[in-house]
Amino acid sequence: MARFRAHSLKIGDRVTNAAQLTMRETIFPLFLVTILYFLWGFAYGLLDTLNKHFQINLGITRTRSSGLQAAYFGAYPLASLGYANWVLRHYGYRATFILGLTLYGIGAFMMWPAALKESFGGFCGATFIIGSGLGSLETAANPYMAVTGPPKYSELRINIAQAIQAIGTVVGPVLGSYVFFNETGESVDALKTVQWVYLAIGCFVFCLAIVFYFSVIPEVTDADMGQQADLTHGTNGDDDKPFWKQYRLFHASWAQFAYTGSQIAIAGYFINYVTEIRPNTSSALGAKFLAIAQGCFAAGRFSGSGIMRFIRPRWVFLCYLSCVIIFCAASITQRGNIGLAMLTLTLFFESVCFPTIVALGIRGLGRHTKRGAGVIVGGVVGGACIPPILAAVADRRNSTAFAMIVPVMFFISAETYALAVNFVPSYRDRADKIGQGVIADGAASRNDVEKAAGEVSEEGSVDDKAVVYEIDNA
Repeated sequence: MARFRAHSLKIGDRVTNAAQLTMRETIFPLFLVTILYFLWGFAYGLLDTLNKHFQINLGITRTRSSGLQAAYFGAYPLASLGYANWVLRHYGYRATFILGLTLYGIGAFMMWPAALKESFGGFCGATFIIGSGLGSLETAANPYMAVTGPPKYSELRINIAQAIQAIGTVVGPVLGSYVFFNETGESVDALKTVQWVYLAIGCFVFCLAIVFYFSVIPEVTDADMGQQADLTHGTNGDDDKPFWKQYRLFHASWAQFAYTGSQIAIAGYFINYVTEIRPNTSSALGAKFLAIAQGCFAAGRFSGSGIMRFIRPRWVFLCYLSCVIIFCAASITQRGNIGLAMLTLTLFFESVCFPTIVALGIRGLGRHTKRGAGVIVGGVVGGACIPPILAAVADRRNSTAFAMIVPVMFFISAETYALAVNFVPSYRDRADKIGQGVIADGAASRNDVEKAAGEVSEEGSVDDKAVVYEIDNA
């Protein structure tokens, strides 16, 4: 079957059985979507590096520099709850991927005039457009990764994809410290280097949008998710309740708000923290320490994904988030290399939290899955709200270390969801229901899963499941 050809963007709402594809059949589409994870990880890592250098080169305070995070993450709910979610529900995943890549490319090109004019407002405007594009991509990519294929491996798939995203967050600071500011130092000339990088990014994402337009990838509709929820959670599950009564979903969204906002605040002011608590540390060296910390973040996602093969994801989530609270709290009082180590360990244990909240939060939602994913991704707006609070406290006390008390408080509020999903039966039972066969039972052996997958493959291969790919009006 051809991997690329021109076809309609609209899939409609009918059972396509795409959610029942075997792991082998999902390799190609999930590979394409994983590229998107790297793209927004790179953009996010680059943003953290630019934050500190804008403070110096453009002469702005920590509070004002938080406008970058506010612009970037403030665009997320507009996408995830607004236009991107509408496109996702009416046209499908592929159309939403193309929308997100187009917006990302436009925002990247807008960085060129902002750099030429040395305008912080221009950078914020371009960052807002980039955030709109990335918010659109996340609105579609996270649920797509979670629901395309056997539900048993949903947390594993999304954590591996997010691990690739974490690699992008490492590349961003490395590029910032070795390319932007290595030769030019703390000068305005460094900002002119930025424009060339964003020009290349813009060209790449537009080319990728064209690839997605011609790509033949499965679509998972609301009808598919309703069918899957019936298989995994029974016919009288949450799928039958009105959307506004999905209280576990809204709890997950709050946890995402509190966790993501705290994560963004820590990463955005990591360089400020290191240069203040560690003597003789320049911003360029701080950016390298940030790259190391982001490397630990990526390592945490890979290790967490491996652990989830043997331990329930909800337990891994609770353990990792508890460690985040412990080490972030320790970073408030520690100085020198010990303080740096505490905050680096905080990033390591942050690793699995975001994707696991997404996977657990949308489980069993059935026909509400796309809207629910939008609500959880909309929680990323915490990245626009919490960093300014941390920055204001840091400016008032003239101490970024003391301001780390802000993310600690929000991490504790996110911990309520981790506790609930492990100890409250109504939360725990929904998280643990993953069905039978290819939608495999948690106690099923690997051989049973492969056998069931083979039976489905015999009944109909990807080539036979033409309705997954073929559109009525293609």
